[in-house]
Amino acid sequence: MTPQQLLQTVSSGQFQPVYYFFGSEDYRMKEAERYVAQRFLPNRQIEVNFARIDGRKTKCNDLIAELSVYPMLGEHQVIAVSDFQSYKPKEVEQVFRLLDPPDPNRVVILSTPSARTPKKTSAFFKKIDGLTAAVEFGKLTRSEAVRTINGKLAKVGLQAEPAALNLLVELTAGNRGGLEVEIGKLVNYKESGETITVGDVESIAAGFQVYSVFQLAEDVVSGDRVKVLAVIRRLLAEGNNATGLLFFLGQHFISLYLVKGGKPLEPYRRWLAGRFREQAGKYQIEQLELIITEIAATDSALRREKVKPQILLEQLVLRVMDAQS
Repeated sequence: MTPQQLLQTVSSGQFQPVYYFFGSEDYRMKEAERYVAQRFLPNRQIEVNFARIDGRKTKCNDLIAELSVYPMLGEHQVIAVSDFQSYKPKEVEQVFRLLDPPDPNRVVILSTPSARTPKKTSAFFKKIDGLTAAVEFGKLTRSEAVRTINGKLAKVGLQAEPAALNLLVELTAGNRGGLEVEIGKLVNYKESGETITVGDVESIAAGFQVYSVFQLAEDVVSGDRVKVLAVIRRLLAEGNNATGLLFFLGQHFISLYLVKGGKPLEPYRRWLAGRFREQAGKYQIEQLELIITEIAATDSALRREKVKPQILLEQLVLRVMDAQS
């Protein structure tokens, strides 16, 4: 089941007894969890009949005890269990035995945070996928992000110029939570009837430093050594974490590698395919593989070696620029 299918079925009053939410977007999972609870629980029942349980802190016996308490007098109940992957296989079986047969007056939402998402080939996922309505929450595609931004701005009488819209989509990188935060700041910054400009986004978006890092990656590809070294020093002086800079450099070169190999980019980056394709032309596929390996090795060195991050980063970008064909 996709998030869109979940929205359609729930909004029409159709509910599954047990859901399993997983994926890379924690914000969207929490948002969907609240939506299901609000639609399933009438009036004020959400205040007393919506329970959240942390799977990492709750023993299986305590979870089973909670699930053994059925709604009374026909009332509805929603129980959300986070970090469900924390339970052992036998404990998972115990939980599902208790949930069978399903109670039409209760909805159980099991979930796994993005940092601990199980592989779809794992025994855990295969088991839970067959016993629940599994919903994967991924990052927003570019079109979804654009639609979300325009829709929220329109509600308060604002619009964004095309370049500002593109920059905001790029900064938030398909992250729904980040998108909500940045839109909220822009809404508070502008008056109804005004147009949001690139300058507005640059002035108040916390994620604008991400854009600076993106520019750093493009400067590395361009081979401008003096500029690249100056940008690294500035970004570190501004408080950017060295491992964070490496992460975005890695993402950039992974995108070049995917484009070079004719493979699809992540949905939110597909509109940049032409830009990446031009840059990828400066490298052979083997060179890109080597660069990605070098970035990973530098990340490891940052975590275990007592060398100044600036030195490791400068050495890395110089090797990367030397790798161009």
